[in-house]
Amino acid sequence: MKFEFIKNLFDGTKRVPKTDITRRFELIGRVGQGSMSRVWRARDSLSGKIVALKVLDKEKTQRFESRFAPELKKPSEGEVAVSLKHPHIVNTYEWGMTQDGEQFLVMEFVDGLGLSYLVDVQNEVMRKNRLLFMIQLGEAIRYFHEQNWIHRDICPRNVMVTDADLQIKLIDFGLVVPNTPPFRAPGNRTGTANYMAPELIKRQPTDQRIDIFSFAITCYEMFSKRYPWKAAESLDAVLQHINTPPHDIRETAPGIDEQVATAIMKGLASNLRDRWQSIDPMVYQFREAQERLFPGTARKPAAARPPQESRQAARPKPAKPTPGITLAEEGITLADEQPADVRQKTPAKTAAGESGIAPADEGITLAEDQPPDVRDKRPARPKSATPGITLAEEGITLADDQPKPARRPPATPAASTPGITLAEDEPLPKSDPAPSQTKG
Repeated sequence: MKFEFIKNLFDGTKRVPKTDITRRFELIGRVGQGSMSRVWRARDSLSGKIVALKVLDKEKTQRFESRFAPELKKPSEGEVAVSLKHPHIVNTYEWGMTQDGEQFLVMEFVDGLGLSYLVDVQNEVMRKNRLLFMIQLGEAIRYFHEQNWIHRDICPRNVMVTDADLQIKLIDFGLVVPNTPPFRAPGNRTGTANYMAPELIKRQPTDQRIDIFSFAITCYEMFSKRYPWKAAESLDAVLQHINTPPHDIRETAPGIDEQVATAIMKGLASNLRDRWQSIDPMVYQFREAQERLFPGTARKPAAARPPQESRQAARPKPAKPTPGITLAEEGITLADEQPADVRQKTPAKTAAGESGIAPADEGITLAEDQPPDVRDKRPARPKSATPGITLAEEGITLADDQPKPARRPPATPAASTPGITLAEDEPLPKSDPAPSQTKG
């Protein structure tokens, strides 16, 4: 059954009927715009439901997909999205083609906030629930990997938190590729600069462990409100990023639980052999810590025994410095949407007894969508610091231009993906994906 679905994904003869979305959907209001898409809150006339309608920019989507050899037949974002059924992954009801030849996705409307906002404000919701958020996101990634995909863009901007019940929703699958040899081959460098694994930056073969690296950075931010390295806004910054050990989270988030700290630092290892080999044992560490710190709050999955790697790491030792790696000079610039000096500010610390971290004072708000009176106090962004990844060879910049809301951001659909950066300047090697190794 699963392999039949994968076969359909790669069937180049498949035809998608076109839909007049202006007649089918009542567009209530624009709720987001990313580097490759526009998102509306809409009412579907067929179901009567309020949904998130995401329309992909035709030209930008084609430009990105053209970086893959045609014979690879990379599945579209819609094809991937409709195949995913998990409580912590946004539900996609349908995907199709507009009359103008643009892909569109019909998804559940997520009434909540972006995880990036909660990371920056470090409010009570974040302080009390960060470990549960990490567990939920880890479970979503584990399911994603079990379906034999690589997300390639795990970061707080691609995660929503529902208002009603504080549930994590992983969103945006525009950079997803199958976990097969042709798509793991060197050369396919896509992602968001500050979350890209060293092997990805170095154009080495990749696998699902690049998602583990990005997940570890996301967890690091949830505790410390900063990156493990200086924000990558130039080639020099990227070189420093991958050639120096990450800042120990015990220093940037004083009082963090030792088991949690060790699990995060292991996920940041530059050497693949030192990193968690799969997401499951890393999440097991978080779940065990949550149950120990807050008995009865960690919901355990059906698996009876912890993974071998988790049992061996049950008594964590201080994390070793991350081995340095090198990167040859490349004509690219990797940038992030925030100035480095903002991301480097002293992390906000939390109140006593909350998600395994010691008491301290509140920090400042750094969210792009925070109230203007706070946002305006940040240092002015240099004109040259263009969000996204700039391809020097091609002269193309794919950057987010989502407007900043005036106050607390409105209910945002899971399809809104601000700040995704795309970089690629050479196609993957031409080879056919092995059917036996496609999504299971």
